[in-house]
Amino acid sequence: MARIVAGVATSHVPAIGVAIDQGKTAEPYWQPVFAGYEKSKQWLAHLKPDVAIVVYNDHATAFSLEVIPTFALGCAAEFAPADEGWGRRQVPVVKGHPELAWHMAQSLVLDEFDITIVNRMEVDHGLTVPLSLLFGQPAEWPCPVIPLCVNVVQYPPPTGNRCLNLGHAVRRAVESFGRDLRVVVFGTGGMSHQLQGERAGLINPAFDKRFLDLLVHDPRAAAAIPHVEYLREAGSEGIELVMWLVMRGALDDAVTERYRHYHVPASNTAVGHLVLENILASEHTK
Repeated sequence: MARIVAGVATSHVPAIGVAIDQGKTAEPYWQPVFAGYEKSKQWLAHLKPDVAIVVYNDHATAFSLEVIPTFALGCAAEFAPADEGWGRRQVPVVKGHPELAWHMAQSLVLDEFDITIVNRMEVDHGLTVPLSLLFGQPAEWPCPVIPLCVNVVQYPPPTGNRCLNLGHAVRRAVESFGRDLRVVVFGTGGMSHQLQGERAGLINPAFDKRFLDLLVHDPRAAAAIPHVEYLREAGSEGIELVMWLVMRGALDDAVTERYRHYHVPASNTAVGHLVLENILASEHTK
């Protein structure tokens, strides 16, 4: 059967993509950010996943503010990088895995999650920046990608608990698929940041590091964090962290923390990153 072997959490700051695309990764400001992903890139190259499920949020690119699904699953054969106002990123077209995606859609709907099925969609920095951070700059991405888009843009976003439970349902869907696949789940977005208003530039390392600890060791406590606490402690965009809970819910209760990286600042935000493996999978990848 297919199985989820690991999870990756990472920020998806758009300026990170610009730094990569413009060859600025070795500059003093950016070097500490990218140095924190080198071990993870090596780990993922060694793991060689067959499919990556990337949980991210659209930034009013594929979905306007007129129509925003709470959860949307990309079932297409490919997804083109979006033009977010300064041209398309010169990265490979994202190849999907329609067979697994359609199986997931059926399983999730029958598991009582109201999933919007998307057969045509461009993907913005929320998805392509994490791929660049973990896979580098290849001629084509090394595995198919299934986009799972979560609304954290317009009120009301789903609760952390709902996202954790969605992760459980994603795991059930993957494990009921009839082919032998090794799947990695990405949870993207965050960490603490606010891009507008009187608190623009807010970063809260204490909250971020506590969230990282809870995500690893007590995901149910992380899932219980209410919306207002994200807003108060992590800024108006800190709610993106609920997407990390989808990834965590797709893993075992007990996991091995393979790697952690945290850096401030990166374009006025905090960059966080975790690599988690299911314990059985971890024994096989030592």
